[in-house]
Amino acid sequence: MAATVDSARATTHARPAPWVAMYHSVGDCSDDPYRITVTPERLDSQLRWLRARGLKGVSMAGLLAARARGEGDDLVGLTFDDGYADFTEHALPVLHRHGCGATLFVLPGRAGGDNAWDPLGPRKPLLTADGIRHAAAEGIEIGSHGLTHVDLTTADAVTLKAEVVESRAAIEVLTGTPVVGFCYPYGTVDRRALDAVREAGYSYACAIDPGPLGDRHALPRLHIGQNDTAVRLYLKYRLHRLRRRPVEGV
Repeated sequence: MAATVDSARATTHARPAPWVAMYHSVGDCSDDPYRITVTPERLDSQLRWLRARGLKGVSMAGLLAARARGEGDDLVGLTFDDGYADFTEHALPVLHRHGCGATLFVLPGRAGGDNAWDPLGPRKPLLTADGIRHAAAEGIEIGSHGLTHVDLTTADAVTLKAEVVESRAAIEVLTGTPVVGFCYPYGTVDRRALDAVREAGYSYACAIDPGPLGDRHALPRLHIGQNDTAVRLYLKYRLHRLRRRPVEGV
């Protein structure tokens, strides 16, 4: 019996890391030096590709809940960073069309502002407080991306706490719902930032390539851009499942 239990545990722990797609802006990508934008048409084709293969895009909270039940191999986490204003105009209708959910990571300290942290490229407006509330009312999970888009690995102790703790409180006031997810600005994370996020009470956090910090507070994600057509999506999906090591507790 013990051997059977051990085998079952080994199988559970060997599950590949969940596939989590990282998006940013959805709109005009003619001037896009950071490659953070996909057109609504491209997003539509990418979600159609997922659905044609029996996959469904969901929020991070939904994905992790399914994984905790031993399910969710047919689910893909859809995340949108920064909280661009074009999310409600362009991304939301496409998500609804395909029956998909998503998580939107916002910056309450910059609500109604723009992407001032990007030195190149066009200024992109961010969602206002009303825009964030609208996205939440449409069934989108709202998570924190910090207050102002600061690299937490270089922040001092006071700034780190404010970005992690105060952003969560501000979003909860805005939406009236608990905030359980965090996303590291720039995708950068170290042990100090991870510990701050965990201690703040978040259930999970998203990075990009977290290296050895492989747990639910440093979940890997895959950038999806305008150039990701069907062939590239297939290769990314296959390589992700082959290369990503299992994430403890997920």
